[in-house]
Amino acid sequence: MKSFKIFSIAAVLMAFTTVAVAQTKTETFNVSGNCGMCKSKIEKAAKEAGAKDASWNVETKVLTVTYKSSSTNTAKIQEKIAAVGYDNAGATASKESYDKLHGCCKYERASASASSTHEAKDACCQKNGEKMDCCKDGKCTKEGHEAMDCCKDGKCSKEGHNGKDCCKKSE
Repeated sequence: MKSFKIFSIAAVLMAFTTVAVAQTKTETFNVSGNCGMCKSKIEKAAKEAGAKDASWNVETKVLTVTYKSSSTNTAKIQEKIAAVGYDNAGATASKESYDKLHGCCKYERASASASSTHEAKDACCQKNGEKMDCCKDGKCTKEGHEAMDCCKDGKCSKEGHNGKDCCKKSE
């Protein structure tokens, strides 16, 4: 009887552990920034938005976040990062939040309208930092971007992208 109780408790604990692990997600996406101070602010913002772990690479400008899908999502994390001044693959920082950044943290930005178009385009054509085939008949097929003109002959047709190949998978 005593061994049955121990076995039951162990089984229940294993079940809870399996459920917790199954809800953990890891995502990567681009975040603009320049330096170690940016790294600290970006990682802190991601954690404040619910990421369990966050690591931004200064060289590649790629943030890797791990979070529980039951408590947050990538969009919430991206919005929080934008709120502290950093443009990323899913959200563009407001002019006010960007202007509050320290001088060394101010990265080169496109104009406000081009920036939001570019960020929306990047969000459409990238998944986990990899370019992907997201266009069908010249329209973006990603949910929420269906009406966006995306590409023509495999080249991005949005103004300011100069035909950049952003609609095909990377080689």
